[in-house]
Amino acid sequence: MGLPVGRVAELAGVTVRTLHHYDEIGLLTPSGRSAAGYRRYSEADLDRLQRILLYRELGFPLETIAAIVDEPSADPIAHLERQRELLRERIERLRRMAEAVEHVLEAKKMGEALTPEEKLEVFGGFREPAGYAEQAAARWGGTPEWQWAQRHREPMGKQDWAEAERVRQDWVDRLLALLDAGAAPDSEAAMDLAEEHRRMLGAFMGECGYEMHRNVTALYVTEPVQLGFLVREPDQRPGLAEFVRDAAVANAARAR
Repeated sequence: MGLPVGRVAELAGVTVRTLHHYDEIGLLTPSGRSAAGYRRYSEADLDRLQRILLYRELGFPLETIAAIVDEPSADPIAHLERQRELLRERIERLRRMAEAVEHVLEAKKMGEALTPEEKLEVFGGFREPAGYAEQAAARWGGTPEWQWAQRHREPMGKQDWAEAERVRQDWVDRLLALLDAGAAPDSEAAMDLAEEHRRMLGAFMGECGYEMHRNVTALYVTEPVQLGFLVREPDQRPGLAEFVRDAAVANAARAR
């Protein structure tokens, strides 16, 4: 018959209301019901709940988790391997933060003055957007491009990330200027920006073909959280995601 909802909530460390909510939004629908109509969770349901809770612990929003756990090409072993890698990355970041806290604590005890850079070292100095690495790995970890980049791309330091941020913001500024000027997404200027964006992605992935580029930019429309890694909140506006997607489609057609 499976486990009742109260027992599952107790084992998982969540509330019954949380499990009810997961059922209501279709994230985790129990496989069975008791004679009285109460939810009963099977072994497969518990496996899915484990994946959901691990991704939630890593900071993923529920809508992204739903897309990940429902991905048809990912089997349970692939999910566990992916989560293991994400957890290892999180552990390494926390280890570096702990070392930085130790440094600050020691300096405070010794009465030493710290530079602004040293004070912010606890947060890693310049950081990529929160959750970017986890979501990117979850979304693209199975692709040849991502796997190539993991093997060959050199780790990025603070200066590398700072330069990448400068390039990103310059690109966004020119994108917004085009949008404000009423340019069409299939204009030469818009397609040129799309090509720049494709090459920026290629710098991280080793290669970003036109089909991959279309897939990435399509996510900006269907999953706005993905657009947030490219265009930060103050610069976002209605129609921006569609403009980038359509410019990428036009650029791919131009390349053909």
